[in-house]
Amino acid sequence: MVNFRRVLKHLFMPPGAWRRAFPQATLDAIEAAVASSETGHRGEIRFAIENSLPATLAWRGTSGRERAIEVFSHLRVWDTEHNSGVLIYLLLADHDIEIVADRGIAAKVDPADWEAVAHSMEAAFRQGDFERGALDGIAQIDAILTAHFPPSGHNPDELANRPVILGR
Repeated sequence: MVNFRRVLKHLFMPPGAWRRAFPQATLDAIEAAVASSETGHRGEIRFAIENSLPATLAWRGTSGRERAIEVFSHLRVWDTEHNSGVLIYLLLADHDIEIVADRGIAAKVDPADWEAVAHSMEAAFRQGDFERGALDGIAQIDAILTAHFPPSGHNPDELANRPVILGR
């Protein structure tokens, strides 16, 4: 069944709404935090922000989780030497945060750990503090990856550190 309220919310989300939550300085801070984090573990973090779903996906009822998995694939977060990519995906229209980990990480990290990070980020976002929420989330993911994937020898930066804005 189509959720018309949700479809309308996605259709009428202002295209630049992400800029209010994530101005240039916040995007720069996220990029720096990701780059710094990746020096302490073999994981690769990708941060993606999407204002709203394309109309066809909203109409079909695509969930935030389903979209996050599509974005994970589209951004090739899976394409790392140790299968150690992690996607932080924000769907602003739904106030949804999804964390998707590649199979190398998923085999070692309890899904409840990712849920805890997402809930922590959501709490900061509800207060309007998107920068703090994003940076705290990255720090928590850093701690998880450092515990399970410490650096060893050659540790290339395999994925872009800059947050990606989808559907501009």
